[in-house]
Amino acid sequence: MPLSLGSKTAVFFVKNVISVTVGSSYSRNAPGYEKFWKLCFCNVKLCLLNQLHLIALNAPQTGNMRGIRGADFLCFQQARAVGLKGTFRAFLSSKLQDLYSIVRKSDRDNLPIVNLKDQVLFSSWESVFSDNGGKMRDNTPIYSFDGRDILRDSAWPEKIVWHGSSIKGHRQTDNYCETWRAGDRAVTGLASSLQTGQLLQQTSSSCSSSYIVLCIENSYITHSKK
Repeated sequence: MPLSLGSKTAVFFVKNVISVTVGSSYSRNAPGYEKFWKLCFCNVKLCLLNQLHLIALNAPQTGNMRGIRGADFLCFQQARAVGLKGTFRAFLSSKLQDLYSIVRKSDRDNLPIVNLKDQVLFSSWESVFSDNGGKMRDNTPIYSFDGRDILRDSAWPEKIVWHGSSIKGHRQTDNYCETWRAGDRAVTGLASSLQTGQLLQQTSSSCSSSYIVLCIENSYITHSKK
């Protein structure tokens, strides 16, 4: 039975019957068929080739990250180190940036958000900012760029993530560690406990604390790893 392959290919599962459409004919016996299926991440009824990754930096950070540019550079640097070619930005609001706006508008409601191993965390970027405080799918881990489960690894003693945002992804100007340039105990930033499975809990924390920093891929690109 021939299959079709093309850009933005969708694979639908209905009662275990697979239907792939769009593009030119792609035979089961064709070279690369197995590689094609490995590219797909399948979750219950819908499998999309296109997806955006949410990955943690390889070490916790205080509120002083040398500003949003410093945090973005760490995301860029660590993504490139493992062969990820997309643009990764820090999962943070700042002076001129709302967290919600980081992902481009055309990708906010039609691409799943996945971890390093392509397991779905959220159905879309929009779903991160629903009224449930950024509740992730149960039992789906977040990994660092070097492949560690941040909820299990002792490198992150505090299972808390910085974000500086409201639950709708808007900047909170009195709660983002002075635009992520302050590591003082008296200054605060908004953070969320991952033990609850939520990314956007509204907990004010001292900027001297060392917490998880996440990086979001802000537009879809085909990946190749080293």
